[in-house]
This record gives sequence, C-alpha cells and structure tokens, in this order.
Amino acid sequence: MACTKPIHSPLHQWHNIFRALPMLSPLSARPLSTASQTTTPKPRIPPPRLPANISQKVFTPPKKIKTYPPPPSTRNHHPFAIAAINEAHITTLDPTGARTRLFSRSNPDVPRVGDILLATFTTGDPFSGICLNIRRRGPDTAILLRNRLLTVGVEMWIKIYSPKVRSIEVVERAVKRARRARLYYLRKPKHDRGSVEGVVEEYLKRRRLLRSGAVGVREPTASAKNPSAARKGVGAR
Repeated sequence: MACTKPIHSPLHQWHNIFRALPMLSPLSARPLSTASQTTTPKPRIPPPRLPANISQKVFTPPKKIKTYPPPPSTRNHHPFAIAAINEAHITTLDPTGARTRLFSRSNPDVPRVGDILLATFTTGDPFSGICLNIRRRGPDTAILLRNRLLTVGVEMWIKIYSPKVRSIEVVERAVKRARRARLYYLRKPKHDRGSVEGVVEEYLKRRRLLRSGAVGVREPTASAKNPSAARKGVGAR
C-alpha cells in the first residue's frame, strides 16, 4: 500500500518560517541594539530608612567654619620694605659707615674702575689689583680686582661689606678716567697691564714712613751711599 502522507524535508520547514517573519510583531523585527532599549525600566530603589535606635544628629550638616580677617598689611607702615631691610643690614655690617662713604657716588674720592686697590683680610694674605668693575647692590656691593701672579692672570670678587674684609685702600688713581663702566678689555694680552706688585710695594713703603713720623725723610741714593762712585760717574745715566 502506497503512503499518501507527504514527506516534509527540513528545508521546507525553514522556508515556512521565513515566510511568516513579516507577520511577526515589530519588536521581533528590530535589531538587537534597539531591542534592549524598549525593555521595561528597572524599579527605583528607595533610599534606606534609618533605624529607630540611631539618632538623627549624626547626619546633621557640619557647622560653619569660623574665619578670621587677614592680618594688617605692613605696606602702610613700610612702603619700601626691601630698602629698609638693606639699610638694616648695612648698618649691622658697617657700623661706622666708612665703607659706605668710600663707595658713595657723592664722594669725590670714590674709587673708580682703572684704579689700583688693595684689600686686606682678617684671614689670608692681602690681594691687590686693577679694579675692573664695581657692582653696587646694597649689602651685596662688590668690586672685581685683576692682577698677574707668576705670569697668570688672577681675578677676585671682593664683597666690601664682608666681615672677613679688614680694609680697602686706593693705591694709585688712574691717569685718565675710563669711559667704560667695565674694563673687561684689560683681559686681552694687548691691553693687559701686567702685575701691580711693584706699585703696591711703593705704596706700602710710603705708608710705613708716614706712620713712623719720618714724613720728609728720603732714602739715600747711590751717590750718597758711595761718594767715590758718584765722582767717577758710576750709576749716572
């Protein structure tokens, strides 16, 4: 007996499913990216209630912080505070005011660049040289001296208000006033004046004579030491 029941293949079943897709609900036809947005919103969870045994004072807002007005400004009493501080430092470092008057611009005998100065210290040997620069900056005022020691040029910055500086003396004035404020061109071999030790030795010798009281005394010359040599013309130019 022949079987009259039709045989349905798996492909025929999938064909029926695809034909029924347009008749489904619009939600099933949406892509997955938008289908999740139409879900029902989650219920809002109310905040937890405080138990009855907990006091409500724990959750009170903080107290207002006490503020204080700013301190009075010192500008009303000291409009130029930096200048006052510098004056106080200079008064402490130079109680007699000798170094301040020496390097004051109003002083007619003020040291200038090009002069030969001699600085002595409380510790160490003195240093002398030609003044190349004078830097006036209140308590930080300093001078730059240059000398040649053993054929080597040596320069030194000297703070005039330093406690280690005992004295600063003018050994020799420049013949002509320099037209520059900094004589750095003296570092070149063409303009280098060399060592000033001979000039300083003559100055120290004259100072010793003045302090000893022999102001008009001169050192004996070669003719005074040896009269017979003077008659023969020895030592005469």
